[in-house]
Amino acid sequence: MKTKLEIAKNWLPRYTGTQIDEFGDYMLITNFHNYVSKFAEIFNCEVKGIGKPMQTATNDQGLSIINFGMGSPNAATIMDLLVARNPEGVLFLGKCGGLKQSTELGHFILPTAAIRGDGTSKDYMPRDVPALPSFKLHKFVSDKIIAHNVEYRTGVVYTTNRRLWEWDEKFKRYLRKLGAIGIDMETATVFIVGYANQISHGALLLVSDLPMIPEGVKTEESDKLVTSNYVDLHLQIGIEAMTEIGEKGEKIKHFTY
Repeated sequence: MKTKLEIAKNWLPRYTGTQIDEFGDYMLITNFHNYVSKFAEIFNCEVKGIGKPMQTATNDQGLSIINFGMGSPNAATIMDLLVARNPEGVLFLGKCGGLKQSTELGHFILPTAAIRGDGTSKDYMPRDVPALPSFKLHKFVSDKIIAHNVEYRTGVVYTTNRRLWEWDEKFKRYLRKLGAIGIDMETATVFIVGYANQISHGALLLVSDLPMIPEGVKTEESDKLVTSNYVDLHLQIGIEAMTEIGEKGEKIKHFTY
């Protein structure tokens, strides 16, 4: 195997337990197995890849969902492997920490950009290249959020490799200087690797914790509360957006500079 495409075609089924032609034209990607199981329950379809690094499900409408795991290296891996399928669009459904007082638990964030604090994206594009979503995809997702009559925020999110930083006051002072609205571990990577591979991409983030204050740091109990109250709507908006964008949305080809 000499080319990236040859390798991706061999590895995508190996990582997911799913054959390339079993994936749909549109994709939801996420960090959480319960998103995949909920998707499978909604559409009465099979969850594949149990015991593999990534699990998937695909409905009859040509929409797939993939749990790729946590962190920027895994985000880059799935966005690389998806060149084997060359999807029409990919939407990341992730959770993030809210960094501003204007963000509350359960709010949705539709990022306008992501700061590349991750260490992975530099292997794909120079640091000067901004991490941006595909505008037309986000425009369509925004319409779906509004249709559900729920609040959402836009702004820049910060993507970091660090999972455990909430104790670090120096790092928190740095985040305040940046003025970012949220923090996560994958968005900038999804945007940059999607751009590098010419895959139209976006992210819809759910605020799951408020890590800048001690009482807002995520715990097992608080995460269960967020999951029970907000995850179903998060998934539903993603499903609606990526199901209908092929029929009703503008062409979302993401050209290189």
